[in-house]
Amino acid sequence: MFVESESQERPGRSSPRDPAPRPSRRVFSTAYKLRIVAEYENAPHGEKGAILRREGLFSSHVVEWTRARDAGALGGSGVAARGPAEKKPGKSAEQIEVEKLRRENERLKARLVTTETALDIMGKARALLEQISESADTERP
Repeated sequence: MFVESESQERPGRSSPRDPAPRPSRRVFSTAYKLRIVAEYENAPHGEKGAILRREGLFSSHVVEWTRARDAGALGGSGVAARGPAEKKPGKSAEQIEVEKLRRENERLKARLVTTETALDIMGKARALLEQISESADTERP
């Protein structure tokens, strides 16, 4: 029967069963990204996969870098910035309240139009019924 020794159970001690250290995230310079995108785009149809294998990249890398280049995000410094480039300024409480009141105003305007249309139809129906009633009274002997 196999029993693990005490030294293998303690955390912090290295053992042959320890997993490999976690790999670090790769960071690519802007120049590298631009070079790879250009090389990938200019490669003949069957050679694009070879470029990806040689560089250890995925096609999604090239797609993302191409979109960034086309959007103008790959233009300047050596290493690409991580995270959002600029945060949008949040709306103030007054702006939120104004937007809410505008939406409510539009909703109430639409409801008013519906109500006025219904009242107009009801008025016309009443007038028609009075006209029918009067004509029925005049036809009787």
